[in-house]
Amino acid sequence: MSPQEQQSILSIALLAAFADGNKADAERESIRQIADTLGQEPGGAGLTRLYQDVLLKRVSLNDAVSGLQDAGQRQLAYEMAVCVCDADGRQSPAETAFLNDLKSRLKLNAVETAAFEREADAVVEAAEVAVPRAAPAAAAAAAVPAPARDAELDKSILNYSLLNGALELLPQSWASMAIIPLQVKMVYAIGKAHGVELDQGHIREFIAAAGVGLTSQYLEQFGRKLLGGLLGKAAGRTVGGIGRAATGMAFSFATTYALGQVAKRYYAGGRVMSTDLLKQSFQDLLGPAKQMQAQYLPQIQQKAATLDAGQIMNMVRGGGVV
Repeated sequence: MSPQEQQSILSIALLAAFADGNKADAERESIRQIADTLGQEPGGAGLTRLYQDVLLKRVSLNDAVSGLQDAGQRQLAYEMAVCVCDADGRQSPAETAFLNDLKSRLKLNAVETAAFEREADAVVEAAEVAVPRAAPAAAAAAAVPAPARDAELDKSILNYSLLNGALELLPQSWASMAIIPLQVKMVYAIGKAHGVELDQGHIREFIAAAGVGLTSQYLEQFGRKLLGGLLGKAAGRTVGGIGRAATGMAFSFATTYALGQVAKRYYAGGRVMSTDLLKQSFQDLLGPAKQMQAQYLPQIQQKAATLDAGQIMNMVRGGGVV
């Protein structure tokens, strides 16, 4: 894939990120930082300028689409745009309109596109029930000794991290969409263990307060895969080998692990950490968590080899134990 084709796909992903016009300043800043970071990697030159061009409307959807001639790359661009629009839940009317316009301009294979849309919709629907509606957890939480509770939570956080790392090895492009719902489910379980009953809105606000943007998380993972040559022209279904996918695994594993550990500190401490302290704590944990990924690579590989679509949906819905 040429640099021009990479930039066209990234432009479409960025246009999708801003399609609803409702991104908060923090999320916009997170996306800008990702563009800066990716721009420093091999093959990433010009991404900061690309971000500015998209934000200031100096590049149009038609410009981006015209840079893609290969049918597989066009399908990949659409799939990534859907993932970005679905990152924070159900699509807004503006996002749906953007995707319909994009699909029309890309002239995609109707059968293949419909199959992907069914898979993506299933993940979004499953995510809506990722957080169960349960009775207040305070009494049950108080009955569990703190050391036993912490040990069980550490085990659970590691398992969620291994699972999200494994999702990055799967060939289906929609698999990465399950990462955020699983992070939401993880934070819910941590809060419940400390006697705090949470809902989807609070959890997503907490994740954002820690500095983990929902849309930007997809954009970073996707951008690293694209610039690293991990996304082939068959619409994301020819992901590179295990060694080449290490960056993606490290990102998803580490983000999930650091988020889980921050959540454990936050709810154990009575939810008094400021936003600045949450972000600093997350960043302090992120580096060591990335280094842990190499230690757990065999488990991540093993888990990826056993995952299928049904298992992923069941875990996202809350029916599976992670």
